[in-house]
Amino acid sequence: MTDTRQPNAAPPSAPLLDGHGLRLRLWDPESAADVEAWLRGHVDPEFVRWNTPLRTITDAGSALESMRAKAADVAAGAGMAFCVTDAENGTILGSVAVNAIDRIQGSGVVGYWILPEARGRQVATRSLLLTARWAFDEVGLHRLELGHALGHGASCRVAERCGFPYEGTLRGAMWEAGRRDAYRDVHRHGRLSTDPEPEFP
Repeated sequence: MTDTRQPNAAPPSAPLLDGHGLRLRLWDPESAADVEAWLRGHVDPEFVRWNTPLRTITDAGSALESMRAKAADVAAGAGMAFCVTDAENGTILGSVAVNAIDRIQGSGVVGYWILPEARGRQVATRSLLLTARWAFDEVGLHRLELGHALGHGASCRVAERCGFPYEGTLRGAMWEAGRRDAYRDVHRHGRLSTDPEPEFP
């Protein structure tokens, strides 16, 4: 059978995204502060509880390797990972990304994590609103998907606030925390470019 898939188009531009008191920029693997924040985000107990990344991150070396892989995705047009910072002082607050960008189908998968000291300030909501609008307006995607482990109520609320309604439960669709031999169910949310823009809470 002939493979009808086409490679991704030129990588989407990566401007600074400003709004809702935040500035979103690319992660910089050459910045010690960025590597340290990336590492802290991935070893945080709440992150580990709800996620099992493809790449295990345990120290600065593995964090740097992971960041370079993300940078390669950006260069290839397959993803875009933004470092979420405070617009006033540049403090790193977390990460938001559009992964698995498919220019043919017009789709992508969003994900985010927030550093412990930045939680409770709607950083995930604010950054996801900015990123979704960028993905629709600048990249031209039609559909964004968001998945989180069943029981992760905080992520579910972020999705709903950002205009990603619950669409169903995928059985055994992600690894259990810290394991690659057991699976758990995933809540699937989705948002279309034609959906109304949610109001900022």
